[in-house]
Amino acid sequence: METRAGLYRNNFAGEMEYQSFIPSPLPPEPTIEMDQSLTALLIDAHRQLTLLEHLSKRIPSVDLFVSMYVRKEALMSSQIEGTQATLEDVLDPLLEENANRDVADVINYIKATEFALHRMKELPLCNRLLRETHAVLMAGVRGQEKDPGEFRRSQNWIGAAGSTLKTARFIPPTVDDMNSALSSLEKYWNTNDDLDVLIQAALIHYQFETIHPFLDGNGRIGRLLITLFLMEQKELSTPALYISYTLKKNRVEYYDRMNEVRRTGNYEQWVRFFLEAFRESASDAVKTIDRLTDLRQSNEEKIKTLGRSSKAASNLFYYLEANPIIEIQRTAAALHVTFNTVSKAIDNLVLLGILKQNNKAERYRTFSYEAYLDILREGT
Repeated sequence: METRAGLYRNNFAGEMEYQSFIPSPLPPEPTIEMDQSLTALLIDAHRQLTLLEHLSKRIPSVDLFVSMYVRKEALMSSQIEGTQATLEDVLDPLLEENANRDVADVINYIKATEFALHRMKELPLCNRLLRETHAVLMAGVRGQEKDPGEFRRSQNWIGAAGSTLKTARFIPPTVDDMNSALSSLEKYWNTNDDLDVLIQAALIHYQFETIHPFLDGNGRIGRLLITLFLMEQKELSTPALYISYTLKKNRVEYYDRMNEVRRTGNYEQWVRFFLEAFRESASDAVKTIDRLTDLRQSNEEKIKTLGRSSKAASNLFYYLEANPIIEIQRTAAALHVTFNTVSKAIDNLVLLGILKQNNKAERYRTFSYEAYLDILREGT
C-alpha cells in the first residue's frame, strides 16, 4: 500500500514475512495544504515563540532559568518513554548516593542536551551530531547494550512489551531503507524550503520517529531534534522551550497522529497537532518565566531586610535558582565559602519563608526553595 507519506514493503516470505514502512522524502508532495484555521494557528504559534524569545533575552541570569527548563524537558521527555522519576529526584543534591535507573535516564538526557548544544558550536546539525548525542544519552544506563552512538544494523519494531515482528504496531524501514531515508532527511534540514520553519520542525520530528534509526532512545533524540533544529534556524536562541510538556499530556494522541500520517498520508492533521502542542508549550514557558521573575523580585525585597546579612543570603538565593534543593556541605563547596556562612544564610532564608527544611537529620540536611519548585513541578 502506498500513500503520500510512503509505502509498505514486503520482506522475506512465508513464516518470516513482514511489512516495513519506507517514508517518502521531505517535503511532502503535494505540499502542506494551509487552510485558514491552520494558518491562524501557525501565526499564533509564532507569536508565542517571539514572546518567549523576547522574555528570555531580557531577564537577568537567563542561563539559570534555561538550566531548569532543560531539566524539566529532560524529565518530561523521559516520562513519555515510561521513566518513573520526579523533579525532586533529578534535583536531589545527594543524587550520587540516591540515584536509581530512572533518575540516571533523566540525568543522561540533561547531559546529552548540554553536549549537543555545545557541539553545535563546532558542527552543523547533522547525523553525526545525533549519533554523538545518542552515545551520551545511552552511556551507562538502560539500553547501553543497544549500540549507543550507532545507527541500528538490524530491524527494529514498535509495539507493546513482548511484541514481535508479527504483532508489532509499526515496523520502521529496513537497514538499507533507513540509511537512504536518513541521508535524505539530513539533506532536507540543511536545505532552504518554502515551508514555514515550524512546519518543517513538525515534519522533521515525524520523519525521524518514522525512520527510528536507533535501537533505543529514538523518542528522546527526536524531541531534542526539534529544539536543535529551531536553534540552528535562529528561531530559538536558548533551549527555553519544553515541548514534551504538551506531548506528555497528550501522549496517546501524539503517537496516533504520527501513525495517521503513515496510514493515510495526511500530514496536515499531524502539523495541526504539533503546532497546537508547540503553541501551548511556548505559552506555558512564557507564563513560567513571568511567575519566576515575579517570585525573584519579591524575594529580593525580603532579603534586603536582612541588613548586613543580605549579601551572603543573596549569593545563596541566586544559587537556588539553578539548585532549588540544597545540602549545606555541598553548597558551601560550590560557593567557595565556609559551612557556617552557608548555614547562617540558610537560617535567614528559612526565617524569611524562602527555604524549607526537608528532613530532620543531623547530617546531610536538605532544604528546598518550595515556591520555585511548585512552579516548575506543574505538568510533571
